[in-house]
Order: sequence, then structure tokens, then C-alpha cells
Amino acid sequence: MKGFDPRFRDFPDYILGVTREIWEDRRIGSLESYYAPDIIVRSPASVVRGNKGVIGATMATLAEFPDRQLLGEDVIWCGTPETGLLSSHRLMSTATHLGDGAYGKATGKTLRYRIIADCHALANQINDEWLVRDQGAIVRQMGWDPRDFARDQIAREGGPEACVRPLTPGNDVAGPYRGRGNDNAWGARLADILGRIMGADMAVIGTEYDRACQLDYPGAATGHGRADADRFWMSLRAAFPDADFSIHHVIGRDDPLMPPRAAVRWSLHGRHSGWGGFGTPTGAEVYVLGMTQAEFGPGGLRREFTLFDETAIWKQILLATGSHQ
Repeated sequence: MKGFDPRFRDFPDYILGVTREIWEDRRIGSLESYYAPDIIVRSPASVVRGNKGVIGATMATLAEFPDRQLLGEDVIWCGTPETGLLSSHRLMSTATHLGDGAYGKATGKTLRYRIIADCHALANQINDEWLVRDQGAIVRQMGWDPRDFARDQIAREGGPEACVRPLTPGNDVAGPYRGRGNDNAWGARLADILGRIMGADMAVIGTEYDRACQLDYPGAATGHGRADADRFWMSLRAAFPDADFSIHHVIGRDDPLMPPRAAVRWSLHGRHSGWGGFGTPTGAEVYVLGMTQAEFGPGGLRREFTLFDETAIWKQILLATGSHQ
């Protein structure tokens, strides 16, 4: 780990350690050193520029969820300390909604939801980030439907002209990381599976997924078996049948005591022109930022974790159609 604090034994230890320090040890000020001053943090809901904005957002989240924990499940990574490292960090977050904030008045509800964050680090500092939270799981556990939450959010943020705009190619900001991942075969295999699914070759699920696969999807939905995988991916693609599917980053890894695994960051960009998981087709232009991690076994893909932000999709649909009233 040349150029990194020697107390971190490897890159996963760095990512897990920094996360724990910031959120659970309350060393929020350490973001001044761990995050570059001009870092770009993209989530489906917004684009935040600079570590000052990240510090402010972190404090607001902890005021709303003071007992929040971030349990790191896996770090799938690539690169070198000399040229830069990219981590795909999957977490399970637990929290109680004890304060008023971005999710409205405190509900006292206890939440559990996943996050996947892609972070680029060089010289002991994170300078580029892509982050997807399972917002559908968060709002459902508070008693909201994701579409109704998005409508309420637009109103609370000042209406359609003033509200925070979700991430799109038009408001994205280029950061320092230009990598595409690594050339490990497991990453290539997952990218091929996703590409074939998005190309309407749903038969790939029957040949590449383990018959007993476990599936974790947006809304804290858990499925088992190929039929559940088919249902999820068909519902998404059917809603945006003409949207362009792009793969932005691919990592595969073989590590001791771990199954072969992969992480892919991808997007769909196009019109809401079909019947699927987002109701009546509206023609709204929508950008979906997605992240998928997978573990493989002798029978094929045995565990899948896919996230996108349902509320950000609904927010784009409501803003485009004027249905935010």
C-alpha cells in the first residue's frame, strides 16, 4: 500500500477502516484528509462537488439517523497503489429514523438497507465516487411508496423548478478516474450476462445462473432461483425497452477464502416507453445508474446483488410528466 497510511494492511482494510472512522467513530472531520477537496460524489439522486458538501451531507444524515452503522460485506477492487485503486464496496446499513431531515419528520422506524459505492483512491485520498443506496428499501420501511415519496420530495425541495435534480449524463461531472476496471474473466462473465439480458436474451439466466441462486434486489427484495431473476430483469427492461444500456466499469477477482466474484457499474438511458416495473408508459427520459455484484460457484452465478434508486427514477418521471402535483 505505497502512499497509504501504513496502519491499513490492504485496500479493502483501507475502505472498511475509513468508512468506520467517519460514520461510527464520528471522525467526520477526517473527510478533510480522506476525501480530496474537489471530489465528485455521484448518486442517482444528485451530484455533490467538494469534500465540504460531503461533510455537510454526512452530518445531516447522522442528525437524522444518529445510530447508523455501515457493515461492510465485501470490497471488490482493482488497480495498484502507485496508479490508483478502485473499490466496489457493498454495505448493509442499519439505522433508526430519530431526527427530522431529508426523509421528513422522524418516524422512529428502524431501517436496514444496502449500499454499493465505487471509490477511487490515490495517495491515501479518495478523489472520485459513485454511490447507489437502496432508497426503495429506505422509504418503504418508513411507510412510503417510492413514487409518493418522490412526489413529496419534489414539493419539500421547493417544487419542480427548485428541487434537486437527479443524476443524468447532462449534469454529471467528469472526475480524475478514467479506468474501466480489470481484465479478470469473472468480471467479463458478469458483464456478458448483463449485456445479454439487456439485449433481451433472457435465456442466459437459464444457462448462467445457478438453479439455487440467491438474489438481492432494490426495495430490499430477496429472490431465489432463476424465475425470480427473470422476473426482476424483465420488469426493468420492459419499462425501458428502447433505452441504451452501457457498461461503465468491470472488476473480477479471485481471492483466498472467497468465491470468484465480480462487480459491474452500468446504466440505462432512454424513454419510459414500456409496461414494466414503473407503471403506465409516460415517455419520460430517464437515466438509471445501476450497480451489480455477483459471486460464482460450480453451477454458475450463485449470488447476485443489484441496486438502483427507485425514487430517483420516479422523480425523473414525475418531473418530466408534470405529475408531481
